Amino acid sequence: MAAVTAPKQDRSRATRQRLLEAAVACLAEHGWAGSTVAVVAERAGVSRGAAQHHFPTREDLFTAAVEYVAEERSQALRALPRRDRHEAVAALVDLYTGPLFRAALHLWVAASDEAQLRDRVTELEARVGRESHRIAVELLGADESRPGVRETVQGLLDMARGLGLATLLTDDRARRERVVAQWARLVNEELA
Repeated sequence: MAAVTAPKQDRSRATRQRLLEAAVACLAEHGWAGSTVAVVAERAGVSRGAAQHHFPTREDLFTAAVEYVAEERSQALRALPRRDRHEAVAALVDLYTGPLFRAALHLWVAASDEAQLRDRVTELEARVGRESHRIAVELLGADESRPGVRETVQGLLDMARGLGLATLLTDDRARRERVVAQWARLVNEELA
């Protein structure tokens, strides 16, 4: 019986992962209004019933999707070797200029209008924010026991979020690279 269970569990995990990835892609491309369970299920290549088996509500699906991708990105960042601060700043900014940030932003906007989503998204974003800060401290080799260092790291993450917002409208890579270079210089001076 165990031999039959393992492949079924593997298929179930694969279906769940396809749904999560499809949900993030739909949210990033179509926003909250255009991202339904049916649209995600179709994109993932599964039935709506299979999607609802894994995620009973729309809110369950989309909060799990953003959390899943945030964890994937965190793992990728944690796996990066200690690098120079310019590369670390650029890697942190990349977190806020891709599809995950776009999907998260749509989820934030929806949560601002939908009470049943607000508490879940607020809690999720608090966890993601703490983890992003912790990873930034590690990547930058920052000593938060020194005055002003915690604020410098948080300022970097806030700046990166602002660049992510700007990228939603126009992808001005040259400008972003100049801003990243300047912030890397500032962070390096503050953390030296």
